[in-house]
Amino acid sequence: MKKLADRLLNRGMAFLHDLLMIPLAWLGAYVLRFNLEAVPDWFWEQALNSLLVVIPVQAAVFWLFGLYRGVWRFASLPDMMRIGKAVVSGLLIITLLLWLTRDFSGVPRSVPVLYGVLLMIFLSLPRMVYRIIKDQGSRSASAERVLIVGAGSAGEMLVRDLLRDPQRAYLPLAFVDDDPAKRGREIHGVRVMGDCSKLPRIARKLAADLVMLAVPSADKEQMQRIIAQVEETGLPFRTVPPLKELMSGNVKVDQLREVSIEDLLGRDPVALDWQAIRGGLAGKSALVTGAGGSIGSELCRQLAGLPVSSLVLVENSEFNLFNMERELREQHPELRVYPHLADVTDSRVMDLVFEKYRPQVVFHAAAYKHVPMLERQLREAMRNNVLGTRNVALAADRWEAEEFVLISTDKAVNPANVMGASKRAAEIYCQNLNDRSATSFITVRFGNVLGSTGSVVPLFKEQIKKGGPVRVTHPDIERYFMTTREACQLIMQASVLGQGGEIFVLDMGQPVRIQYLAEQLIRLSGKKPSEDIAIEYTGLRPGEKLYEELFHEQESLQPTAHEKILQARCRPVAWEALSAIMEDIETACATHDCDSLSELLTRLVPERTDRDGGGNCVLQDRE
Repeated sequence: MKKLADRLLNRGMAFLHDLLMIPLAWLGAYVLRFNLEAVPDWFWEQALNSLLVVIPVQAAVFWLFGLYRGVWRFASLPDMMRIGKAVVSGLLIITLLLWLTRDFSGVPRSVPVLYGVLLMIFLSLPRMVYRIIKDQGSRSASAERVLIVGAGSAGEMLVRDLLRDPQRAYLPLAFVDDDPAKRGREIHGVRVMGDCSKLPRIARKLAADLVMLAVPSADKEQMQRIIAQVEETGLPFRTVPPLKELMSGNVKVDQLREVSIEDLLGRDPVALDWQAIRGGLAGKSALVTGAGGSIGSELCRQLAGLPVSSLVLVENSEFNLFNMERELREQHPELRVYPHLADVTDSRVMDLVFEKYRPQVVFHAAAYKHVPMLERQLREAMRNNVLGTRNVALAADRWEAEEFVLISTDKAVNPANVMGASKRAAEIYCQNLNDRSATSFITVRFGNVLGSTGSVVPLFKEQIKKGGPVRVTHPDIERYFMTTREACQLIMQASVLGQGGEIFVLDMGQPVRIQYLAEQLIRLSGKKPSEDIAIEYTGLRPGEKLYEELFHEQESLQPTAHEKILQARCRPVAWEALSAIMEDIETACATHDCDSLSELLTRLVPERTDRDGGGNCVLQDRE
């Protein structure tokens, strides 16, 4: 109630001010007309009489043009334009009325023009002076002094929001921008003082407390170069969201966030064919295995947004399934969501789920993926990654799903570990089942996902939080990285491109050295590598390779309709032999015969390089 009363009082004061300016401008026009000398009595009398028309007309026009919807505190160019339109409109109406009623008697022709100029000045100048005074006077002594990188549209909107922030928590000092044409210009009174290379010197000169990055369209290389300059200042820094998140045209103070590792390692934005994706998936019933995992959960979010007609969640973690179901029901209450606490290794349950819901599209994301752990868990890797895939694939075939998408990994190429070999075995089974099924079986292969459960980024962050050391296995080890969101979008794109039997390889860009990743994460935490936080090299773990590959030399990659997706040629295997090996794997899993499992895995994946007999089983080692 108090806020409403204050608002009405402010509007009333503003209206009273403008009302007083009308006669001041009208009479001032007469004084100027007679060269600042005494106005003849007859003209002065006519001027005063004319106010009976001028004041009510001009006041009404002011109100109609909404001059009192704005706040003087934030007077800006649109407000000045509104004032100009109101003055001109009022002047035209007044001139017409005076001509009709008095034939312009006692009103020199120059008076209306002078009146318009004076009224515009009398209304605009106080507003601008008031804003300047408030800008300077209301700033808190504790406001952080901010240097802004990027003087483009995002930087302009950012400064505008900082100046409008009622808390006045930030004081914009200057811009830096690499565009020479912007050098020396001012944006909302904030000057562009130099390019990014001068950032450390400018920050010291102006005693900045914080650097804000307003370069949402910067690519990975540009962002890395900017961050390197910012780090020389030793100041904390924040950034606006990426360009795709700013399509609304508003950059607000509370949208600022810390620079993430994705900003530094991220790839150029991928342009998806959303029309084809919606045409291929929207309105269909979908099933996602591993629906509570990193990839599975993001897939569910993306599918729900298309939207699909129904979404079946298969997950063996009660907690993950609960969270995913709750999120989907909150975000998409109209979507039919069917959660099932189930294990893909249970063939009977998989068959019942498919029989009940008859999904048209299946995304098989359920898998064990921790490389060092699975080196001593051969039986569990084979049971989950190989037999689990077979169970889901056969259920999809039996209940006539249109499409089955297997989510695989770069570790399946020339595998040096159990995890990669088991995923390659799953690929082989699905590719060869495709030739015997009405269901289209498609494989999508990609590398590491930033921030996924158990991945290196959250592990490094935890080590940094504890003060180090950050443990890197080898100074030369490299991996491919992409974000979970991008991976899932490209998976959906591949599902639309596929006809059946393909291996789609996602373009992962350039591999990233894990040492560089560790150093950047340390810097983003405000620390210095090897000084504040030590980096310790522990040696390659069992099953680890220095470099990962995305395709086998015999797979001969081919382009597809999407520039970020390549197609690898699959290698056929005799179905009878493949089925026999699968039966033997099932028997060996049931008897916990790891020697036989290792031999069978080698027969399926002869290119594997980790053939160490049955030493991969924890229980066997204990006997």
